[in-house]
Amino acid sequence: MQGMAAKIARLKARIADIERRPVLSGGGADDRPARSPAGLLSVPPGALHEIFSDDLRNAGTALGFALGQARGLLGPGRPALILLQLVNDADETGLPYAPGLSQFGIDPEAFTLVRAGSITELLWALEEAVVCTAVAGVVADLAAAHKALDFTASRRLALRAEAAGTSAFLVRYGRGREASPARYRWRVMPAASAAPAFDARAPGLPRFSVSLEKGRLAGFAGGVALEFDWTKDNGFALVESGAGAGVAAHRESAVSRSQPAALGNRLSQTG
Repeated sequence: MQGMAAKIARLKARIADIERRPVLSGGGADDRPARSPAGLLSVPPGALHEIFSDDLRNAGTALGFALGQARGLLGPGRPALILLQLVNDADETGLPYAPGLSQFGIDPEAFTLVRAGSITELLWALEEAVVCTAVAGVVADLAAAHKALDFTASRRLALRAEAAGTSAFLVRYGRGREASPARYRWRVMPAASAAPAFDARAPGLPRFSVSLEKGRLAGFAGGVALEFDWTKDNGFALVESGAGAGVAAHRESAVSRSQPAALGNRLSQTG
C-alpha cells in the first residue's frame, strides 16, 4: 500500500508539472485567446509576433501597438515588460516617456528599457529576457533590418518564447518581408482618430489600422484592415464599420499657430 501511495503521489506531481507548462499551439483554425482584455487582438501568451509598419515615421504607432498587445498579458504572476533598442536607434525612433506610459495604462515601475550596443548583444538580451517567468512581454524595436536576425535566430527565439510562455514582439519597418517562424505577423498603420465630444479640434483616442498578414485569429480576414481605438481602461476597442468613418473628414482644422487669448467679451487680449 505504501508503494502504491508513493506512485500515486509521483503521478499527481507529474500531472501538476504538466499543467503548469504553456500550451503548445497546433496551428488550428483559430488560436483562441487565453484572456480577452483586447477583444479581437487578444492572443495566447508564448508567441513570437512581427509587427511591421511601412515607414519609420510610424515608429510611435508600431511601438504603441506592441506595448498595447503586451499590456494585455500583464498579471500578478507576470508583472514586467521589457523594451530593447539599439543605442543608435533612439535617434530615429525616440525613447518611451514615463508619464506617457502611465496615460497608456502601463506602470513605469514595471517597465524596463534595455539599450544594447550591437545587434548581437540585443538578440542575446532578447533571448535571456524571454525565458524570465516574471516577464509578460519583451518588445524589440529595430529601426533597420539586420542579417543577424535571420530565420535561425528567429526560430530559436520562437521556441524559447513558446516554452517559457513569454510573448516576444519584433517591431520592424518597411514593406519587405522574409521567411519567419513568427506565429503572427501584423501590419500596423496610423489612422485618423474620431473627434472627441468636448472639442472637435482636439485629438481623439489613438486609432490603429491593423491587418493580420500571418496567423489566424477569429474575426480577421486575410488582407482586410480593421481599425481599433486605444482606451486606457479597456485596451483596444474595435471601431465598427462606418462608425466615425466620416468624422475625421468633417473636423475643424486644428490651430496651426499661436493665437492670442480671448477675453470674456470676445475681444483679443492684445487688442
